[in-house]
Amino acid sequence: MEDTHVSLAHGNGGRFMRELITEVFKRHLANPTLDTDADAVALALAPGFDIMFTTDSFTVQPLEFPGGNIGSLAVHGTVNDLAVSGATPSYLSLNAIIEEGLEIATLERIVISLADAARDAGVVIAAGDTKVVRRGEAAGLYLATAGVGLRQSGCLLGMKRIQAGDHVLVSGPVGDHGTAVLLAREEFGLRGDLASDSACVLPITSCLLQHAGADLHFMRDPTRGGVATVCHEIAHATGFGVRLAEPSIPIREPVRSVCEMLGYDPLFLACEGRVVAVVAEHVAASALAAMRALPLGKDAADIGSIVAAPHARVTLRTAIGGERVLEELEDDPLPRIC
Repeated sequence: MEDTHVSLAHGNGGRFMRELITEVFKRHLANPTLDTDADAVALALAPGFDIMFTTDSFTVQPLEFPGGNIGSLAVHGTVNDLAVSGATPSYLSLNAIIEEGLEIATLERIVISLADAARDAGVVIAAGDTKVVRRGEAAGLYLATAGVGLRQSGCLLGMKRIQAGDHVLVSGPVGDHGTAVLLAREEFGLRGDLASDSACVLPITSCLLQHAGADLHFMRDPTRGGVATVCHEIAHATGFGVRLAEPSIPIREPVRSVCEMLGYDPLFLACEGRVVAVVAEHVAASALAAMRALPLGKDAADIGSIVAAPHARVTLRTAIGGERVLEELEDDPLPRIC
């Protein structure tokens, strides 16, 4: 394929589209056990498991940022939704909506990164679709995914299992992804080399399932809206309050500095490689120690607790001993970053 940029002809179903799919997508994502000329593929799934399914879409700008790009982000975002549900991800589908004029070299870098992330997460790209839209109708590239995974039958996770007295754990520093993408845009005169935390969280979720068992009540990956928004969702669903301890929340200094300069709260910034977990009080210390033994969880922390309170709200005990209410997010804290 000699073209250097995507044209509308790459989306017309003819030779150019076939060459684009063959030379970019199939070359990096093909799997001999699944490749087929049919419109559907049979997936080998196991008895004794719940089949878990999720779907997501990705519109990040810029397409490439320190620590990842829209391709790796699409894999991590999808497999993480399955992982925090207690499942082991197995298969993904991929829809690519490409804007006319996108450099094919850029597209190929993104697909290679996507393939690497899928391989590292142990998932297979089982099916896909490609569309090309006119210049100005997309921001270079949009990706949409669906994911299938298997969860051991009898694994029960959900907000209904959360109880007063439970502890809230987070697997690492918060706000890295949102800040890294903001810095990559070089807006507000700011630059930096902070990397996104984008990663597959399956090692963390598997560890929690193993060490906490039935005392693991809930998991969520704090993407858009961050840790604080997850806590608000818990409060709304359970009627309990969530009390966070500011000194215990891991925040990297570059994230803290950017937020102080621009007036953002890092607790509302997106993470793409973190887990918020709610566990029974008596297993909180051991679950935290187990996470900290993993490379991805070495900075994990116990950041608060679930409390029976007159009002279902999220509060933050500050470093100086005061307490303030964290109001629910009403506007996007940043331009779209996932």
